[in-house]
Amino acid sequence: MSGRERRLLIVEDDPGVQRQLRWSFDEVEPIVAEDRQSALAQLRRYEPQVVSLDLGLPPDPGGVEEGLRALREILALDPRVKVVVITGNNDRDNAVRAVAMGAYDFYEKPLDPELLGVIVDRAFKVYELEEENRKLSRSRQDSPLAGVVAASPQMEHVCHMVEKVAPSEATVCLLGESGTGKELLARGLHQLSPRAGNRFVAINCAAIPENLLESELFGYEKGAFTGANRQTRGKIEHAHGGTLFLDEVGDLPLSLQAKLLRFLQERVVERVGGREEIPVDLRVICATNQDLEEQLARGDFREDLYYRITEVTVRIPALRAREGDAAVIARSLLEQTAREQSRPVPRLTQDAVHAIEAHSWPGNVRELENRIKRATIMCEGGRITPGDLELEAPETEPLPFNLRQIREKAERTALHRALNHTNNNLSRAAEVLGVTRPTLYALLDKHQMRSGRATKNA
Repeated sequence: MSGRERRLLIVEDDPGVQRQLRWSFDEVEPIVAEDRQSALAQLRRYEPQVVSLDLGLPPDPGGVEEGLRALREILALDPRVKVVVITGNNDRDNAVRAVAMGAYDFYEKPLDPELLGVIVDRAFKVYELEEENRKLSRSRQDSPLAGVVAASPQMEHVCHMVEKVAPSEATVCLLGESGTGKELLARGLHQLSPRAGNRFVAINCAAIPENLLESELFGYEKGAFTGANRQTRGKIEHAHGGTLFLDEVGDLPLSLQAKLLRFLQERVVERVGGREEIPVDLRVICATNQDLEEQLARGDFREDLYYRITEVTVRIPALRAREGDAAVIARSLLEQTAREQSRPVPRLTQDAVHAIEAHSWPGNVRELENRIKRATIMCEGGRITPGDLELEAPETEPLPFNLRQIREKAERTALHRALNHTNNNLSRAAEVLGVTRPTLYALLDKHQMRSGRATKNA
């Protein structure tokens, strides 16, 4: 972004200060407003990236309420904009209030153009980085699997499987705990398939009472039962030409499993109360959080149906088993939630990131989404802490990124294990570790582990 593409909105009622600020920012395009209403009008017209806002605005230039109201309305109109609040001398309390409301930074009078210029320039750079990130996110939406936020090798393997099986007509079964994103992957399968231009019809087999599920799936004829006043097509017919997604297929009652099996084999349906066989052409994707093999052993799931729906099985790992994904997904959910609520995007503190990485996430992504939404509402000062997430900061230190620290930690762990395993016998410990005794002595000295700890010989 070149200088002239940078637009700075200066909200200030003093003409002298206006001129001083305009001269201070000669490398940007300055836009001036003298009160709250004109500031909102200029914001709509010019869409500046940064706003410098004096809290003392008419009709109450001696107070701050009008300026804080302007701040609130500016951020509601454009949550992306960076607002630098200018306060009176020794007025840090109101500056803190403004930052808690979403201001990017604050500056206390009297004006120092050089220092204020540094703050404003940094605000432009942060805006540009965030805008670049938003563009990258939007470009990823061109991919049908763009909704799957993941960085772990486990999920990369899952996405690769989905991409490979999508062009085929194979029936796919997605296995995973509740909240791992099975429907999201099912929609990705549909969008990558030749049937992408047709319907994606989803039905949750666990959410519909057993006595209604058959008519929901297969439809019914007029007069088939009390209340059947007209002929109605089922979900299977609605999905003709497209994809049928049977969610929680493990909860399908045995009485319906035989009828579903016949449909999968013959690709025809009979409505409840009907005699006519209706051919359908569709792709079937199933999902469940249950152990189907265990259900087979108990006799709760038909073996022939099991092999029909599991032509290709994709196992989706739980969030706790996906290395590094929790923090990545949390940041993505944070941006999405802030956008939906027209709020500035808050920042996760390092303690919050460590707490997210340490939590076991029994509710998977659904639990993470719940905590992020709550934290976005409850956080103060634009920062999300472990307390806002209702998580405890981990007692153990987070894993280091520095290779030297990682190597030293691994060495200490190996030395402790070897010494414990050999009852502190250095000769045997060196043999277990595959090093010479002089090397072992050097390692023990390096990690200060030799004093009174070990014996030289058996």
